[in-house]
Parts: sequence; structure tokens; C-alpha cells
Amino acid sequence: MKASIVKIFKGDRVIWMVLLFLSILSLLIIYSSTGALAYRVASGNTLKYLIRQLFFLGVGVGVMLFMVNVLPVKFYSIIASYALYLSIALLGLAFVLKIGGISHGSGRTLSLGGISFQPAEIAKISLILFTAKILGKKQKTKNDLKLAFKRIIIFTIIVCGLIFVSDFSTSALLFATIMTMMFIGRIPLKYLLSVVAVGVGMIVLIYLVADKFPNAPARVHTIKGRIDRFWHGDPNSRKGITQADYAKLAIYSGGIVGKGPGHSDVSNYMAAAYNDFIFAIIVEEYGLLGGMFVIFLFLVFFFRGIVIVGRSTRTFPAFMVAGLTLILVFQAMINIGVSSGVLPVTGQPLPWISLGGTSLVFTSIAFGCILSVSYQTQVNREIKELPPVQVNVPDEDYEMEK
Repeated sequence: MKASIVKIFKGDRVIWMVLLFLSILSLLIIYSSTGALAYRVASGNTLKYLIRQLFFLGVGVGVMLFMVNVLPVKFYSIIASYALYLSIALLGLAFVLKIGGISHGSGRTLSLGGISFQPAEIAKISLILFTAKILGKKQKTKNDLKLAFKRIIIFTIIVCGLIFVSDFSTSALLFATIMTMMFIGRIPLKYLLSVVAVGVGMIVLIYLVADKFPNAPARVHTIKGRIDRFWHGDPNSRKGITQADYAKLAIYSGGIVGKGPGHSDVSNYMAAAYNDFIFAIIVEEYGLLGGMFVIFLFLVFFFRGIVIVGRSTRTFPAFMVAGLTLILVFQAMINIGVSSGVLPVTGQPLPWISLGGTSLVFTSIAFGCILSVSYQTQVNREIKELPPVQVNVPDEDYEMEK
């Protein structure tokens, strides 16, 4: 029985162990940090969000098991372009609905068929798969690399531009990941630096002209406001009421060993304690040691991603694993940096730990792709290590004598 269960969890065993520890920590911290939310929204039912998180973690594991056991790695290369076109269409639809006043909120979420999800989550994975496919095919000559850069950057601008309208941090995160992938893919540095210069110039331009155009899109003023609050401090901090202040207080009060599971006080006053600032609550309850353990887990995952890339025998799987590993680690580091006050406040959850729904499922797809490549690489290595098959050829003289 145990052997059959182990065979189902194919792929890199270390990554599976990392996911196990992250899952346990997620359930513990979600149950603790959603107490106030439960009393505000769920009539005090503190088990609601724990069961919800357990359900989506289970769905995520099921998705990964399906991908590893059923889908071949070449499947992701086949659907890369189609997934990218679909994500652009969904992002465009969300943009139109937002502009038309049909959708409410920030415009990040799209509801289709009774299911609400963020098109940006699909766009992140599909653009990485598309980039990996192009880089895998265009590696032979300098002209190939130039053509690869042009095609990738065009779709990157389209996708990141559409995401930028409602979610600057996700747009910047995806842009940085694609740029890093192209750097790994030997795209000339002069091309990459020129794009970075244009990007930095746009941010500076937005910051300088935001106040001169009061009727500019709200996202423009949001970007400027976050930069101002990061460099000059939030005026509300004097009253000690900002989310960043609460996060710092949580980290400070956690000390070395923390207050213990379920003993967070700060989470009762934070609107995003279970999501964007969840790392601060982890440190409050489990101390600096708990926070370092989380960082250690993501560093182990990053190292295993590098190992899988190094062992890959084909270019597309290697680039795909590199891109998906980078975006998950980047996202984790951003969440940790925001919680500790090192980075400006953004809306990036901690992968596989923060309270999630469909976003957690899309995260599981990224993990599933990585595990699929690691399993396929293991199979290929085992096949190569098999001894050559000995074929007994009948002796011609003996046959003639018969």
C-alpha cells in the first residue's frame, strides 16, 4: 500500500517534502490569522477558512498528481501559444468590463460561469511557457536570438501592459521573470538593458506627471503613492494604523521563538494578515526561527529547481522550469520583503501559504509543471542507464549444416 502511494507522488521528492511543510504551515497560520475575518464575515465560524484552505490545497495536490502521472512534458509546449492567446483574451475582457463599469473592485478578478479567478494567474504561466518554447527553438545563431527577443518582448509588453492596468506588482513580477529567462537564454545583454531602461523611464515618467494629470487612471496615482510612502513614509504611520506598521509590530513582538501557534494578537487588526502580510504573522507566532524556516524552504525549492534545469536534456523543459521556479521564488521574496518593510507595499501573496482559491490552483499548476519535468528527466536517465539488450543471432554455418 505504501509503495503504491509513493509511486503516485512522482517527481522530485525534495520538492514534495517542501510542499508538505508549506501545507502544514499554511493550515496552521490560516486558522490563526482568519479569526477576526471569521467573526466579521462568517458569524464567528473559525473553521470555515481552515476547511476552505484545506480543500484548495487538496485540489492543488490533485492537479499536480494528474499532471505528473498523466500529462507528458511536450503537452505544455503544444498548448503554450494557445494558452497565451487565451490569457490575452481574458485580460482584454477584464479590461473592457472594468472600463465599462460592469465589473467592480480593482478589475483583477473575472467571473465566468460562476467561477471567479484572476486572468493574470493564467497569463503568468502561459507567458512563461511561451517564452520557454521560443527560447528553446531559437538558440543556434545570433539571428535566432534576435528573432526570439523580438517575439518574446512583443507579447511581454502586451500581457504585462494589460495586467498593469489593475495590478502593477504582478505586472512587474512577470516582467522581471521574463527578462531573467531571456538572460539565461543568452539573449544579448544590450537588448535586455535597453528594455530595462525604457521600463525604468516609464516608472519615472509616471511618478513625475501623476500630479499634473488628476484625471489620469487610478493605477498611475497608486504607483506614485506607493513610491512616496516607501521613500518618505506613510503619513498615517504617525498614528500607527497602517498595515505595514502592524506587520512590523508582529515581527518585533515575535522575537526569536514567537508567541506560539494561535497566539497572534496583531492579526486581529490587520485586513491582510492571512494574505499579503502572512509572513509577519508567521514570525509573530513562530518567531525569527519560524521565519527563517520559511525562507529556507523556498531556498531549497530554488536549489532543486536549479538541479532539475541542470539535469534536463531538452531546452524547452529547462527554460520552463527556470521561469516557473523564478516567479514563485520572486513572489515569495516580495511577500517577505513587504512584510518586513524592505519593499514597498504590494499585493503579492506567499505562494502555497497565503489564503487562496483559484490562485492557489494556478500555483499548483506551476509546481506540477516543474515536477513533471523532474519525473521525465528521471525516466530518461533510467532508460540510458539500462544495459544494452543482447540479441542472439544464429550462427550461419550452423544453420547451413542443419
